[in-house]
Amino acid sequence: MIQALFVGLVAGVTAHGAVIAADSARGAALFESLKCVQCHNVSGKGGRTAPDLGRLADRNFTPASLAATMWNHAPAMWESMRASDIRAGDLDEQAAADLFAFFYSARFFELPGDAARGKRVLDAKCGRCHGLKSSPVSGVPPVVEWKQAHTPFDLVTSMWNHQPRMQAAAAAQRIALPTLTAQELIDLLVYVRHVPGFPETAASFETTSGADGPKLLESKGCNRCHHVGTPLATRIKGHTLTEIAAAMWNHGPAMRAAGATPSHFEPGEMRELLSYLWAAQFFEGAGNAASGGRIFSTNGCAGCHSSGTSGVPPLPVGGRRYSGASMVSALWRHGPAMQEAMKKKGTPWPHFDARQMADLIAYLNSSGGPK
Repeated sequence: MIQALFVGLVAGVTAHGAVIAADSARGAALFESLKCVQCHNVSGKGGRTAPDLGRLADRNFTPASLAATMWNHAPAMWESMRASDIRAGDLDEQAAADLFAFFYSARFFELPGDAARGKRVLDAKCGRCHGLKSSPVSGVPPVVEWKQAHTPFDLVTSMWNHQPRMQAAAAAQRIALPTLTAQELIDLLVYVRHVPGFPETAASFETTSGADGPKLLESKGCNRCHHVGTPLATRIKGHTLTEIAAAMWNHGPAMRAAGATPSHFEPGEMRELLSYLWAAQFFEGAGNAASGGRIFSTNGCAGCHSSGTSGVPPLPVGGRRYSGASMVSALWRHGPAMQEAMKKKGTPWPHFDARQMADLIAYLNSSGGPK
């Protein structure tokens, strides 16, 4: 599956339109200004009265599962905030997207990695050329200089641009270019980030609107082989940038064997292209619309949101897209009033697991999104 991921990457263009540009630095500031940091801890910073978000056993969240977790936690969170006299600030969709970017930079959406396994990957697959503080091959950067390990888009760019030189070096040694599974790359990055002397740069994640993505798609020659609108588009949904980086790394030799020359990406270009091709689909998730419609009805959503006669906005709303971030924004802005209205009706607060939230988002998009 993952080896075929890049094959479907360019096919992932849909009518979803440009995505909201998100910035983890703004999200980190929001985590403090919204007072989340008073109770929750991320990356060693924050309070201890609520779950430590940096030590969750299951770090392999999707945006939908994170939205479901926040939704289910909301009533207890609001009660705790009232008891501590914490006022909930505003969280519009842009702010929610920035908050999700912050969680992405903290690697909430990656498989759990293991440093010991990562060292074995480095020794077995990279050690011929890359050392920790100095490299056995002249001109090859040692591990402590892999600054791109902190920024997912830069990591994808660096691996892609580095591959032609790496393949030439492998050919000179008469060895095959090593392949990497997504798990191996994640383990390797966990190990690298803990190597003594590795720069302690804050992790960052930033998407753009992807407006220049179509031009890059053409100028880099990607559309010569990868055609928009094929069934392969669904293969990138739910995959992380580390998975994409591994898939692209493994795909490079096959491109050259087929006579294609991979294009070089300048700083920022890969971010723009993947913001266009990947970001919207990743943050929307990969749910089932039919199941989402049943969830919308059985959880009582339809009772208030179908007609709009009860004074709440009807859902779905045509002409817009929904994502994990937009669901969290709606929860934050309207949840307390919704909870009070439900209490008066004797309706219990709905709970969703990750799959149900993804299905609900898919239903809202299938019914309310652009046709």
